[in-house]
Amino acid sequence: MKTHTQPKADTWAIKAPIADARSHSPTAAYEDKIYIFGGGGPNFASKNTSYVYDPSTDQWARIADMPTLRSGAVTAVSDDRVYILGGGFKQPNGQFKFLTTVEIYYPKTDTWESGPDLLQPHDYPAVATLNGYIYVLGGHHPDATKAGPKTDPGFDFCERLNLSTQRWEAIAPLNQPRFALSAEVVDGKILTMAGVAFTPEGFNNFTLVEAYDPAQNRWSEDTHHTLPWPAAGQATCIAHGQLYLFGGYSTDNIHSRAARFNATSGQWERIADLPAPRAATGVAVVKDTIYLVGGWADDGRTPQDSLFTYQIA
Repeated sequence: MKTHTQPKADTWAIKAPIADARSHSPTAAYEDKIYIFGGGGPNFASKNTSYVYDPSTDQWARIADMPTLRSGAVTAVSDDRVYILGGGFKQPNGQFKFLTTVEIYYPKTDTWESGPDLLQPHDYPAVATLNGYIYVLGGHHPDATKAGPKTDPGFDFCERLNLSTQRWEAIAPLNQPRFALSAEVVDGKILTMAGVAFTPEGFNNFTLVEAYDPAQNRWSEDTHHTLPWPAAGQATCIAHGQLYLFGGYSTDNIHSRAARFNATSGQWERIADLPAPRAATGVAVVKDTIYLVGGWADDGRTPQDSLFTYQIA
């Protein structure tokens, strides 16, 4: 007879892989299941295939395709709706097209509808939800479709969707333009963490954290949460009220490092490394478990089909 043992806390496990490898895929948790939409496949080809993972059975199932092929999009959940925002796709001429597209997925009916377009195209931005708004922050500069990422100065444009009126409005721009950043809500403020951009000093990964105060519509540097190493394309999440950091680029290498912010000491502390290096991976939290889906391997170009889970203490 098969017995089930409780997974050990602060440890990683490898679960059933997704059906086809991908990176830069918007990922969301809804009613204790993990949803993943589109993303980038081999040779940066964008996808629209979408899947749901059931942790109780360790199985993936195909769901309705996202209407738009895209990678580098972000996702936010509000009530029974999953918003997929921005991103881009590789055109036949090899250049990317960045999108203002917003599409809304309804998990209960497995259906899609169009949402209100973004004011500006955002590819690989950060996203956060706070006080009835979805915030989309930075990303690739729109001109990077021609010049490419290695000369991309990043985008400082930020906007938010009023979920009641379904209207977008511009907010204060980032002080440091960047893409491949992440965002989390901490103490009523939005923290934008790390990312990358071409600056006068060169192509830089950042340890920078900027905090947005909605009451003042203002960004300021948050040295309290400065990351423990430069990162871009990292995964971050809030679980059990704690801020976590996983993988990402760091000085042109992709790492398996992971850390958790200790609010008592005000310091980042290392936790168990990922089973393998990952960047541009999807991240979601269900109950006591953090899920990392797909992403790039340490060569920075090969999409993966992996599902790693981290059991929280």
